[in-house]
Amino acid sequence: MANENITIDRATIDSDSRFSRFELISWWNQEKLGKSKILLIGAGALGNEILKNLALLGVGNVLVADFDKIENSNLSRSILYRESDNGAFKADVACRSAKEIYPDIKTHPFTGNVVHDLGCGVYQWADLIIAGLDNREARVSINANSLLAGKVWIDGAIEVLNGVARVFYPDEGACYECTMSETDWKMLEARRSCAMLSRNQMQEGKVPTTPTMASIIAGIQVQEAVKYLHGMETLKGQGFVFNGQNFDTYVVSYSRKKDCYAHNRYQQIEKLGCGVADITIGELFGRARARLGTGDVSIDLSRDILCRLDCPKCVSSEPVFSSLGKITEERGICPKCREMRIPEIMSTIQPNSKIDNMTFGEIGVPYFDIVTARNASESCSYLFDRDAAKILGPIA
Repeated sequence: MANENITIDRATIDSDSRFSRFELISWWNQEKLGKSKILLIGAGALGNEILKNLALLGVGNVLVADFDKIENSNLSRSILYRESDNGAFKADVACRSAKEIYPDIKTHPFTGNVVHDLGCGVYQWADLIIAGLDNREARVSINANSLLAGKVWIDGAIEVLNGVARVFYPDEGACYECTMSETDWKMLEARRSCAMLSRNQMQEGKVPTTPTMASIIAGIQVQEAVKYLHGMETLKGQGFVFNGQNFDTYVVSYSRKKDCYAHNRYQQIEKLGCGVADITIGELFGRARARLGTGDVSIDLSRDILCRLDCPKCVSSEPVFSSLGKITEERGICPKCREMRIPEIMSTIQPNSKIDNMTFGEIGVPYFDIVTARNASESCSYLFDRDAAKILGPIA
């Protein structure tokens, strides 16, 4: 029977093709999956299972973002990694392994801090964002950028024998910040209290997980992704909760908070036709004034940028224009007195500043990012679109 065609009421399907069993599903559209673009953030236990499923399903394009390297402890929970991969970057190996599962999948790794170094243009590029993280700060960043771009994102979380998968829409239902409790915010603020963290500090408080829970929750996440890409109903503003200890499963609905600060959207986005290294801050101010007309214009960055390190003991100051994701705690120590210096952070640029002649790349704005110029009445966001290939590689 393997070489026979099976006729169903929707089409004639070659039963020997790779995806023939999927295409027996009446509503299935393999071409749609093959053209889809997924931003996958996190390549740990959940991320491995998510990417494995995407490859098996024939999803066409996946950007995999993770800053970490593979360690021996990852091997018990991560299907895409082998002992010989120890010390390699997770995103690199995950992309390579996905192509071994499905050679036609187009994957590209991003190795860096997803909060501070991943340009917001990737959210515009993606059809859907899927996250497998154990980090509140990263989730808040993903939530904000997905809402701004008007994109759906699917969150997953696991701990021991418990897990939850949640689907957040930009305009309907709760967003991630709507679900956060006062305790969540306090823990996040504690994490943000030091702007410069070493890699070891960032890994403190790792969550205990099992590969079985990763399989269950990642399976639900990708199932919701398939449904969304096919235009079907999903867990919109809801979470699927699984308790492996007593086999409890239920769906929880979250309330959308009207006063949630995260519910913003880019008003309009203009492609600049250049990258962050190609245009100065002063030049963009000129372009923004021509578009927005009269009134004071400022430029909002999509993230905080470190511009200076001040040492109160030595009364010294060092100009440092950099993403916070590239600055460690060690760099914050004063080379003279060895005291911790105070970081000066910038998120908005005013006109006629001392940095007008610097490019956006020189002040630490990442590739393929978006900045927003605004006056009192309107705004326009600008995408550094010429940087796309630097982040997306062959899937740009």
